[in-house]
Amino acid sequence: MQTDFCKQLGLEVPIFAFTHCRDVVVAVSKAGGIGVLGAVGFSPERLKEELDWIDEHIGAHIYGVDTAIPQKYEGMDKNTPEELVAMLEAAIPQQHRDFANKLMSDAGVPEWPDKDDEISLSFSAVQAQALVDIALTRPKCRMIVNALGTPPADIVKQVQDSGRLIGALAGRLKHGLAHKEAGLDFVVCQGSEGGGHAGEVTSMILWPQMVDAVAPLPVLAAGGIGNGRQILAAMSTGAGGVWMGSAWLNSEEANAEPAQRDSYMSATSEDTVRSRSFTGKTARMLKNEWTEAWERDDTPDPLPMPLQGYLTFDAVRRSHRYAGSGECQKVAFNPVGQVVGQINSVESCRDIMFGLLTEYSEALDHINAITPQ
Repeated sequence: MQTDFCKQLGLEVPIFAFTHCRDVVVAVSKAGGIGVLGAVGFSPERLKEELDWIDEHIGAHIYGVDTAIPQKYEGMDKNTPEELVAMLEAAIPQQHRDFANKLMSDAGVPEWPDKDDEISLSFSAVQAQALVDIALTRPKCRMIVNALGTPPADIVKQVQDSGRLIGALAGRLKHGLAHKEAGLDFVVCQGSEGGGHAGEVTSMILWPQMVDAVAPLPVLAAGGIGNGRQILAAMSTGAGGVWMGSAWLNSEEANAEPAQRDSYMSATSEDTVRSRSFTGKTARMLKNEWTEAWERDDTPDPLPMPLQGYLTFDAVRRSHRYAGSGECQKVAFNPVGQVVGQINSVESCRDIMFGLLTEYSEALDHINAITPQ
């Protein structure tokens, strides 16, 4: 399973693993694919620490870094972190703060131990530029991906001038065309089945349309890929590779608490919802009392990005650290795609990769067997 884009990066197989866990990045890259570290919510200091560890353990293999620079967001005219923080603090209504805090308290989730810990400026150009600057100091980081829209022209130039590739996610055709017009090196095309931020159109409809629309730009198929048969389906549409996130959430290397793992393994493909309740933009996650509470007529509406993300940052970190406390999973942020219904065991990333390639080969043999000679 070699593609031109795969060869361009020197990969054995065109499997791109999006993950927030450094151990998964290393394991997938060592297994022949490429790990892409999701850095949204990371401070510059934390990203440096994570990349130091990756560089030390990944050997001669390469990796990527994914951040999020939305095209439009509240406070985008603010030029410094201090200005943006001041705007966010002033713009968040007290009723929203009280509502979020009550949900966490009612579920018995402990408070964060250090009230003075800095809250991340997630989903802002202020934060993203700092993260890109750090990633570009690492020779083994060979690609930068923007999770929200076309990156600013100066960042595109900065990345490409460094000799690296830059791409971005697209959930609609117009987004992919904008990426191509901006001169990006590839497009990650995510159908609505995918976890996190995705558009309205399903993968099997969107992938081939995107491949045709942005040709000859490589397209990585994302959304609804959790086994080898789904990889074959994606590759048959003309994709240059597959972008997978949910498949690694329950791997041995993933940084997940037992209660969070149980949530994934007990969920079916009908147990996800597209909600604005954590980031301010529609994202797919496990539905629970938190997502349902923000949808009720008698409760506050989610705020625009990045206000909602700034508001909920404390809830996200508390629900991850204290995943098994009280009834935390009723309010936890567990972004995942509809393939969650296929997550029913804990395996190493290497074994997951082996299983994906075995299933792909078996599916290809099946197609060849029913194809007239």
